[in-house]
This record gives sequence, C-alpha cells and structure tokens, in this order.
Amino acid sequence: MNESSVTVIQMMFKIPDWVKKYHNSFRVFTDIPPRMFDEVNERLKKNTTDYPVVSIVIPTWNEEANIFNCVSSLSATESSIPFEIIVVNNNSTDNTQQTLDKLNIITLFQPTQGCGPTRQLGQEHARGKYILLADADVIYPPHWLDEMVSVLQQEETVCVYGRYSFIPVDGYPRWKLAIHETLKDIIAEFRHIKRPYLNAYGMSMGYIRELGMKVGFVDHNIRGEDGRLCFDLMPFGKIRQVKASAARVWTTPRTLQNEGGLSRVLLNRLKKEGKRFSSLFSPLAPHDTKTSKN
Repeated sequence: MNESSVTVIQMMFKIPDWVKKYHNSFRVFTDIPPRMFDEVNERLKKNTTDYPVVSIVIPTWNEEANIFNCVSSLSATESSIPFEIIVVNNNSTDNTQQTLDKLNIITLFQPTQGCGPTRQLGQEHARGKYILLADADVIYPPHWLDEMVSVLQQEETVCVYGRYSFIPVDGYPRWKLAIHETLKDIIAEFRHIKRPYLNAYGMSMGYIRELGMKVGFVDHNIRGEDGRLCFDLMPFGKIRQVKASAARVWTTPRTLQNEGGLSRVLLNRLKKEGKRFSSLFSPLAPHDTKTSKN
C-alpha cells in the first residue's frame, strides 16, 4: 500500500494534524488571544508582499472568528510565489471588521450584499496576475497556492478548481462525511466532461485576473456567482481540476447542517444528479449568466 493510499484511508476517520492547528474553537473576536494575532502577523509579514503574482480574495460576512482561522492558515503558506491576501467585508454586523483590523492584510468594504459584488470588488483591487478565491470558513493547506497555480499555469488553462473535505462535528462523524465526499468527487468527474462550472466553488478556485475582469462577477445577491464566472471563462480556454491531496481544503459541514442533515442531503443530491445525469454529457448553450436564474 503506497503512502497516498494510507493518507486517503486515514482521512476516512480523522482530519489531518495540520487542520487541527488552525481549526480553533473561537466563537467571537474576544475569544482570540492577542498573542495569536501577533503570531499570524509575523507570518504574514514574512510571506506576503506588495508585488504579488497571486492575489487571494476572500469575501466575508459575519465571520469574526472563522476569518481569523482562515487567514491564520493562509499565513502559513509555503511558496516561492509572491502573494497578497485581500479580505472584503460584506456588511458584517458582528465584530468581523475588528478581527480584520488586527490582521496585516488588505481589507475592503462592499456595501452591496452578495458574494458576486464582493468578489468583484476584490478582483478590482487585486494586483496579482492570478486570482485565487477562498472562503472565510475554510482552512487551507500550506501548499494550496502552489498546487493551484501550477495547474493554472498550464497551457490554455484559464480557470481551475480544487476539492474539499469536511471537518467533523457532533452528529457528523468523519467516516460519514468521507462517504459523502467520495460520492461528490465521483459526480464531479462526470460534471467536468462538459459542464465543469458546476464544480467551481469559490472556496477553492483560481483564474487569470485579466480574463476575470473582462467577464466580471454577477452584480447582485444570488448563489452560484463562482460557477457563473467559470462558465463565462470557458470560451477563453480550458477549465481544469486540481486533484492533488495537498490542495484539498477543509471546512465545517455548515451547509449540510443548514440543508437538514447528511442523510437528507445525500438523498436529495442523488435525486438531483440522477435527473440531470444525461445532460452532463452535452454543453450548456451560451446564455447571459448575469440575468439567468438558479
């Protein structure tokens, strides 16, 4: 059994040690010890630059504790590629801005509600040739940037997306989440054939900034702004998957909890994917993604 197989089996039952390092149990801004801000800022000072090749853009809304964990993980990025971190506060009503003010990153404020307008503002202020999209409630591995950019730099590539796993919580054991992830990744293989934009999630996605600026994000509050951008990028080149385990990001199963539990989510998604399975083998006709409905 090779090392990668062992790693996959281990991930079926527990999360990697590096994830535990950044998955702190903070609930509010005041839970975060000042020394931890100092540690993160020291890493940011060492690893980020004013002359980036890559801009990591993160929208945030009421994530005063999660955004710290996210930026903390990104501050430990191991890469020779110069990068910057841009966090856009989208009308947060909690102490998110207080958290951001204590981090040595670029922060912006977007008064128009929605991930589309928020990511758009971020890419407008980005200075890198490439943009990596990240989410505030996600933990990023140290080689995420390198793995994503190495595929993004391949010939004719205009957009890439990575894979993700869930951190277990009460009622959502790791082995059950792993089964869900395996089914998700299998479905993604079929989606990728003609409709890769269905796999492009803003928690782990990258593209060429010049082209992103050309097509732009949807300018109102609607789900799927990430997939819409990916769809609009398809005429310019190839969309590629980043399958390396070193690029797999980790998040809590908050979306699964909001949808009524793991069993219900699995059943609903299997039904949904079954109904549209045959359509996955033909491309979706060109249309206006800025006005179409979900």
